Amino acid sequence: MSHLSRMIDAMKRADMEAVIVTSEINQRYLTGFAFTDGYVVVTPKKSWLVTDFRYVEAAQAAVDPTEFEVLTPRGMLKAIAELLSAEGVKSVALEEETLSIRDCERIEKVLADAGITLFRHEASALIDGLRLYKDEGEIALMQKAQDIADAAFTHILSYINPDRTEIDVALELEFFMRAHGAECVSFETIAVSGTASSMPHGVPRPVKLEKGFLTMDFGARVQGYCSDMTRTIVIGKADDDMRRLYNTVLEAQLSSLAACAEGAGCNALDTIARDIIDNAGYKGAFGHSLGHGVGMYIHENPRLSQGAAEDSVLKRGHVVTFEPGIYLPGKYGCRIEDMVAITPDGRVHNFTHSDKQLIEL
Repeated sequence: MSHLSRMIDAMKRADMEAVIVTSEINQRYLTGFAFTDGYVVVTPKKSWLVTDFRYVEAAQAAVDPTEFEVLTPRGMLKAIAELLSAEGVKSVALEEETLSIRDCERIEKVLADAGITLFRHEASALIDGLRLYKDEGEIALMQKAQDIADAAFTHILSYINPDRTEIDVALELEFFMRAHGAECVSFETIAVSGTASSMPHGVPRPVKLEKGFLTMDFGARVQGYCSDMTRTIVIGKADDDMRRLYNTVLEAQLSSLAACAEGAGCNALDTIARDIIDNAGYKGAFGHSLGHGVGMYIHENPRLSQGAAEDSVLKRGHVVTFEPGIYLPGKYGCRIEDMVAITPDGRVHNFTHSDKQLIEL
């Protein structure tokens, strides 16, 4: 079943007459086409991709003509209002999570002139609920993205030397991923060394790599779908304290991964990793959640965290990260991250294949 078909079914269950999709991510999710100026309009009977002349040829080549009609009117919103009015639509839902107040008011005015009522708080939840469950095609694209990231990690191990800067490492990871099939990176690459490794989302600096931990958090995007991985290595030699910290993070990750299964509690999985870290004497040093969903957004639901509802469990189609870490401010830090799916047939699939044993360079 296509993404559009799933959305139409969901709209029917919610008694929605029409949805105007304005976020670029959700537009691409529904149509398979990436563009930055226009709208996707969906009704249970007919759907349109409305854009301007710059995108028309590419759009017509990319979208399924049995699902979407591509239109390039001069006044897009007015044309949409006329289309919906001709279809007898009386109410429209918008994406409340991503639409600015100004744009919402502008759309509302044009629709009101056509006698159509606007509902501002319904469409985001509906589409996000669909995107939460990845199908086999989406999982395959995410595997391609992760394969590129894994290859980038293998490459960077031979690239790193004492004369490289953190920015050098980050840029080399990004260049390798783009050169090997990524349309772009999933997020701004993290490469932080030495004392800066204690910052979970530290920004790469124009300084030579410090001795000690080097944490690299990066991912590739393929046809809109993200990968996400983190590996921490050592520049130089690890002392006993560093080895103990690294192995504690690794134990926390492997133990929580071992408990991953359809029906596993999102809160419970976080607790497994957190208890190992706390009991090893690092209580308070693991300040973020165990993981998050990944898809066309780098951070999606579900969340593997202490804040997850007791009845929040992993289901078929969920893709999540497992990324425990320990961070000692002013000293150093370490994180290890894999990306995992519960496949549509209920299997646990780990996308990530890079080595997790301590590497010293």
